[in-house]
Amino acid sequence: TPAGRVVATGKRGENGRITSVSFQNVPSFVLALDQTVEVPGLGSVRYDVAYGGGFYAFVEAASVGLGLTADDFRQLIDLGRRIKHAVMASLPIVHPFEPDLGFLYGTIFVGAAHDPAHHSRNVCIFADGEVDRSPTGTGVSARAALHFAKGEIGLHEPFVVESIIGSTFTGEVVATTEFGPHTAVVPQVTGTAHICGVNHLLIDPEDALGQGFLLR
Repeated sequence: TPAGRVVATGKRGENGRITSVSFQNVPSFVLALDQTVEVPGLGSVRYDVAYGGGFYAFVEAASVGLGLTADDFRQLIDLGRRIKHAVMASLPIVHPFEPDLGFLYGTIFVGAAHDPAHHSRNVCIFADGEVDRSPTGTGVSARAALHFAKGEIGLHEPFVVESIIGSTFTGEVVATTEFGPHTAVVPQVTGTAHICGVNHLLIDPEDALGQGFLLR
């Protein structure tokens, strides 16, 4: 991945089919806790910043008057972008080893789960106002670092996070480590996916452009 190597493993069910896949992500850490920033149109907003393969600002959705459903889609984008820009202007975002990763990738709004069996729900607004329909693997990794730093979870204590459409990832801290100047965790994220298509690429031996071309 752009952030480094990850290790993935599949879990097989009784019929031999893969039922879920887990990956151990890059070291994840907290950059800032309990910060406040002035956001145009919102006033003072409290946030945390953590890294899980990308840097995210975490905000309690209720604190800015937001829900975490599809009905809140447009407001989530609007406030997510505004909060991201305000945090970037006020807090230095520095990766200890990779300068290209030293920027705030998005805002993640956190709130109560809709399913009482789950830990929580979050919605990630990333890049230039994109919405992740999943709970966000790097975001769940960063949340694992946050919850661990706050003493809310320990080693090997999984937590299930919902997305805006109710799909889930399970996060877990499987080890602790040092990452440059930061005390970090090694997070594991587990989820499921399904094959929805297969693509076949062919090269005709008589195709003069079969090996491709390059224009620069």
